Amino acid sequence: MTDASEVTLEAAGPENASLLANLLELYVHDLGEIFPVAIGADGRFGYEWLPLYWSEPGRRFPFLIRVRGQLAGFVLAMRGSPATDDPDDFDVAEFFVLRGHRRDGVGGHAAFLLWDRLPGRWIVRVSEANRAGLLFWRRTVDAFARGSFSETGRAGSPHGWRVFTLRSDGQGANALEVRGDDGHSCA
Repeated sequence: MTDASEVTLEAAGPENASLLANLLELYVHDLGEIFPVAIGADGRFGYEWLPLYWSEPGRRFPFLIRVRGQLAGFVLAMRGSPATDDPDDFDVAEFFVLRGHRRDGVGGHAAFLLWDRLPGRWIVRVSEANRAGLLFWRRTVDAFARGSFSETGRAGSPHGWRVFTLRSDGQGANALEVRGDDGHSCA
């Protein structure tokens, strides 16, 4: 189990765009197990919204996850969740932990850091077909919110969604005590 003090969440700037684009390729490839994804003629999946993370500051928040200084994944968060009508809600848009760091607590620690960094109401959407992700998010949200969260279902295509809603006061959460799957994706 990775110690919480070894995990950092680093704001990503435009200079990290190509690094994030590379990581997004791995992320989308993994999502191909759940969703139909098409590869482009250039051999890449691409992520059309990535440039928005630098053109919409205050609304979109890109982060790199590091363990002992080494790259371990990324988080793309945004204000204004597609799951609610509230433009102030925060949304975990994309969340990815490299395979070598999964099931070691890295994802949970990164989620805690994210929620502490941006206080407010948070939405986490997870495809019901993403069984490992569902288990991870259910445990992580519960541990952070200490049971004070909601989980609802939402129709979707090709799969339904689970939507978790929680609050962060930005005061720092308890040490993560989640064991088991360390999910890699919100989707």
